Amino acid sequence: MTTNGRRIAAALAAASLLTPAAQAAASASLKAQAIADVDAQAKQIQVMVDQVFSFAEPGFQEVRTSAYLADILEKHGFTVTRGVAGMPTAFTATWGSGGPLIALGSDIDDLLGVSQYPGTPEIKPMVAGAPGHGEGHNAGMPLIVAAAIAAKDVMEKNHIAGRLMVWPGVAEELLGSKAYYVRAGLFKGVDACIFTHVSSDFSVAYGDLGQNAAISVEYTFHGKTAHAAGMPWEGHSALDGVELMDTAWNFRREHLPVTQRSHYVITNGGDQPNVVPATASVWYYFRDRTFGAVKSMYDIGNTTAEAAAKETDTTVEHHILGYAAPNFGNKPLAEAAFANIAKIGMPKWDASDQAFTKAVQETNHRKVEPLKDKVTPLSTPENRERSIGGGSDDIGDVMWTVPTITIRFPSNIPNMIGHNVLSAMSMATPIAHKGAVAGAKAVATTVLDLMTTPKVLADAKTYFTEVQLKTDTYAPILEKPAIWLNEKTMREMRPKMEPLYYDSAKYPSYLDQLGIKWPTVTAAK
Repeated sequence: MTTNGRRIAAALAAASLLTPAAQAAASASLKAQAIADVDAQAKQIQVMVDQVFSFAEPGFQEVRTSAYLADILEKHGFTVTRGVAGMPTAFTATWGSGGPLIALGSDIDDLLGVSQYPGTPEIKPMVAGAPGHGEGHNAGMPLIVAAAIAAKDVMEKNHIAGRLMVWPGVAEELLGSKAYYVRAGLFKGVDACIFTHVSSDFSVAYGDLGQNAAISVEYTFHGKTAHAAGMPWEGHSALDGVELMDTAWNFRREHLPVTQRSHYVITNGGDQPNVVPATASVWYYFRDRTFGAVKSMYDIGNTTAEAAAKETDTTVEHHILGYAAPNFGNKPLAEAAFANIAKIGMPKWDASDQAFTKAVQETNHRKVEPLKDKVTPLSTPENRERSIGGGSDDIGDVMWTVPTITIRFPSNIPNMIGHNVLSAMSMATPIAHKGAVAGAKAVATTVLDLMTTPKVLADAKTYFTEVQLKTDTYAPILEKPAIWLNEKTMREMRPKMEPLYYDSAKYPSYLDQLGIKWPTVTAAK
């Protein structure tokens, strides 16, 4: 089909004037263009994945990462608005006119204390104590950027009306941004959202996805200082308040639903042992399966804190640091995305990819399993196991605002530990690069479905209002974004990390810059 023929076919398809067979042929032609466009960006995807990995920035401190990705989108004709929703590292990048508005996003933050050299099977921090991409968020936004560029190119060439809004998930590990995006109105007028998350499989799901809602809250106790040996009776220990709260909470766990998850860290235990602490803080994550259940946990936590304060003659205040709604995927969007995933298929792994995978698993005593060669079947409420609770992802807040799905793309190794250095080992290697290319194709082709097939969007909206919204009511608990988090860490760590940033002008890949041979299958002597 000629270029003019494709334009005419796309226009006719949008107007529903073609036969089903002709519409399918026109759609296939558009998708082939998008896939070719992503393939043409494969080198740029590799560079983006490696660059973001090297920045290794935790929540609210994604300064280099955000600027780098926003600049690329701006150079490709997107209009970038920076610092949205009161967060310096948040942005939107928009393009297009008329037609549906489709949002595309993925997370950009990493985790504290999981710095790791990529492409080596041994645990080896790049900078001791520094953050690192032990979740693999470095591949998601490069994928989204490439998909958005590909979809834009096809839409421009074929005169397809529609709009794109690209956005980054800031501070996801802190549950820090998406509920605030919703509150700020970033998704007002959005017809559907496609989100991505790294995985070792290639999949999509709909319905209640089994992840917990979560509330991140810090309790700060205030007491009175005194000489801890000379006159301890004059003091009121804020640390005693923290420890009593923690002890009481641990007793209460026995009487909470099996679906709950709760964990904490003491963020301030006082100044020095011989001074009764006047201030002490503890940071909790409360998680459960529904909005009501997690609100109940939060209420119990507040009561427990107040009781601990009374027992220790201290006072206590609490502040919400983040929030995540339960995840609920949209059925028509998931079905459209799965059809594209099935046609794209898994990346073509080679012997080096499989050799590194096996080396990582054997070296770290994980179950040995090769990189997958088949896409995962569409996950539905009928074919997946019942959830008894677990992790959280604040994409749930977007899912309760507009029809949304998460596409999981294969850039990691099977059987790794989440939030751990093992999950960083493949994330700047050909495994991550190939998985991101595959994911970008799935996103771009699904965007074209939504732009050219009005029924998919109509069905998605019907499912959202008539199915999802009848299962629960969106009820976030928010204060203001905790943009100060991780500031101190990066002031200390960034100077040590900067010499290791990827120089793509000088080295073809990050592994080349680091002097790591691909595939490295044995630990260094």
